[in-house]
Amino acid sequence: MSAIALLASVALAVAQQGGPQVRVPTTDPSRPSVATSRILYPWKTFVTATIFWVGEQPTQNNPVPNCKSAWDMNWMQNFGGYDNPDPKARIANHATGEFRPKDFKPELNPFYIALPYNDIASGGRDYKPEAERVIPWFHRVVEEDGRLKSTLKGRWLQIYWKGRSCYAQWEDTGPWVTDDWRYVFGDKPPRNRKNKSAGIDISPAIRDYLQLNSGDRVHWRFVEVGQVPHGPWKTYAIDEEQRLKQLELDAQRKYLEYLRQLRDKQFLERPIQTQYR
Repeated sequence: MSAIALLASVALAVAQQGGPQVRVPTTDPSRPSVATSRILYPWKTFVTATIFWVGEQPTQNNPVPNCKSAWDMNWMQNFGGYDNPDPKARIANHATGEFRPKDFKPELNPFYIALPYNDIASGGRDYKPEAERVIPWFHRVVEEDGRLKSTLKGRWLQIYWKGRSCYAQWEDTGPWVTDDWRYVFGDKPPRNRKNKSAGIDISPAIRDYLQLNSGDRVHWRFVEVGQVPHGPWKTYAIDEEQRLKQLELDAQRKYLEYLRQLRDKQFLERPIQTQYR
């Protein structure tokens, strides 16, 4: 490929990187319409949400600590610290888009959630038998990567409460159970009966953005990364697919720079030809 053609391909990649944008819906998902009934991922309506956070210590009501997640053994370390849920210890500013602890900037997305399903079987050596059948994007992720990893980690959700939408990434399992695929991917209510049949754990950043309390009922649905609009949830978000595309784009840029340097070197080394009349 010539340097000019390669430059054109890089420019095209840069132009495509932003992806399509969508407007944040203002209609209530609890009132289905023709438009909402045809979407790929249906809404889960009136689901009790509870608050959890990175670094949460075990208590009588929550015996599992959150220094690690179902898919990240160093979750708190990789996040950057303790995601203090105390409102006095947090920044929550809609004008600036800052929703995080005051004492550090997270290395991972502070807009995270947990749902009660894990696609990795106990022991971590294989997927659960129903995973490839019930997870809509399972084969797409597995075939692209070719190695055993969760097909759920980092998936995007839209959460709706009282006229406002928030977007977040799936980073842990719970509340309470990890095998409730009939609720997460089907049409059944949450199997869990604790904490008002809680069906989704949300982070302090989501709580602050939506201005809700633990125990409130929200609506949520899965969305594709291209449907996620710009917002504070993208400030620290690291999407694996986008990361790989960025690495590929960086490699193309480096190669283009190499071609430019090679061209300049060849030009400087070319002997000067003088014509006499």
